[in-house]
Amino acid sequence: MALTITSAAFADNGDIPQQYTCEGADKSPALAWTGVPSGTKSFALIVDDPDAPDPKAPKMTYVHWVAYNIPTSASSIPEAGTLPAGAVEGTNDWKKTGYGGPCPPIGRHRYFFKLYALDVQIEGLGPATKPQLEVAMQGHVLEQAQLMGTYQKSK
Repeated sequence: MALTITSAAFADNGDIPQQYTCEGADKSPALAWTGVPSGTKSFALIVDDPDAPDPKAPKMTYVHWVAYNIPTSASSIPEAGTLPAGAVEGTNDWKKTGYGGPCPPIGRHRYFFKLYALDVQIEGLGPATKPQLEVAMQGHVLEQAQLMGTYQKSK
């Protein structure tokens, strides 16, 4: 069985509800996963938007959430992003730790919730950025799953 990530808040390729964005409570949606590969020692999560700032002319991938050392005893993260003990939150592109919801300046953007099953616990990174975490994960990803949702501001 392959690693899969889902959310009760939205379907894959579906609309992310406003409460999980800058126009709402800006809290993270509940996430759950199944199909953990043998040998998994921890999970990492990266949420990003490759359509920034304008989906018609993207210039960068904007990072909304970085977390790692999520223990294998966890199979979900509840709404509002309370991570299990031992997990570490990294630094998003707002230069803050934790979740920052969709807040596209123009158009409908895609948001990728990427879960990685790792064969290690990552040590010594602190509140890592996405590039720092990606370097630390090199050679340690057993499997990856993703969930994609979209959002466009109503105002």
